[in-house]
Amino acid sequence: MDDMRWQRPPTSDSDSDEMDQGPEPLLTEGEYLQELAQNMKPIAVHLRSGEIFRGTIEYYDQRFIRLTRKGEPNLFIFKQDIKYFCEE
Repeated sequence: MDDMRWQRPPTSDSDSDEMDQGPEPLLTEGEYLQELAQNMKPIAVHLRSGEIFRGTIEYYDQRFIRLTRKGEPNLFIFKQDIKYFCEE
């Protein structure tokens, strides 16, 4: 009876398949920005100052993003000034 408590409980085939897949890989910042720029996904950029700008990312590097806006001037926004941004 004591030997039984050390045995691993049987698992179903579906449990082992889910475990073998592992977690979904996360995108790095550069990969995510590249995806947004290539697909021209509209985003809302929320700045630390409380301002919100909407547009698409045309260019980015380590320090800033270039936000293209329709009917308004394009903006270069330093990443240090960005609180967060989200897809619309």
